[in-house]
Amino acid sequence: MKPKLNFLATMQNVMFGVKATQLITLNTPCPLSNISIMVWACFSSAGTGKMVKIDGKMDGAKYRTILEENLMESAKDLRLGRRFVFQQDNDPKHKAKSTMEWFKNKHIQVLEWPSQSPDLNPIENLWKELKTAVHKCSPSNLTELEVFCKEEWEKMSVSRCAKLIETYPKRLTAVIAAKGGATKY
Repeated sequence: MKPKLNFLATMQNVMFGVKATQLITLNTPCPLSNISIMVWACFSSAGTGKMVKIDGKMDGAKYRTILEENLMESAKDLRLGRRFVFQQDNDPKHKAKSTMEWFKNKHIQVLEWPSQSPDLNPIENLWKELKTAVHKCSPSNLTELEVFCKEEWEKMSVSRCAKLIETYPKRLTAVIAAKGGATKY
């Protein structure tokens, strides 16, 4: 039996992550020449963690490599120690047996996430802000797009990240009250 997570009491130790299929697109005058990069990133109430460009197709093995190379380093940089809860969505590569075994072997608790639930991951708010900030930088090529994404991600304020975490219980309460329907969040 899995231990129940006292969610409200542990919000400061939650690391939100992963929208591995997040595309950040550089719009060019010709829509056929738009270019995008796919990134993985994470954050907590202490700020943003690493951001990694994903080359090629994302699969379970690549996802685990990204976690291996970036998750614990981000937790260390954010001063979370080894006692944190990681949140990810229900993408098949995130929930694959081999991925869940990786978390178990690393002693990382993963927040259970209901299937077909509204996307409540507050990283979505940061993705929107990132896309707006990168657009203002006017990248002219793929290299600039990647550089600006990483620079703007690092500029996300700790106070903004902390506020997203602080308001998370209200988000959950609103979704429950709306019976899974739309909320102001």
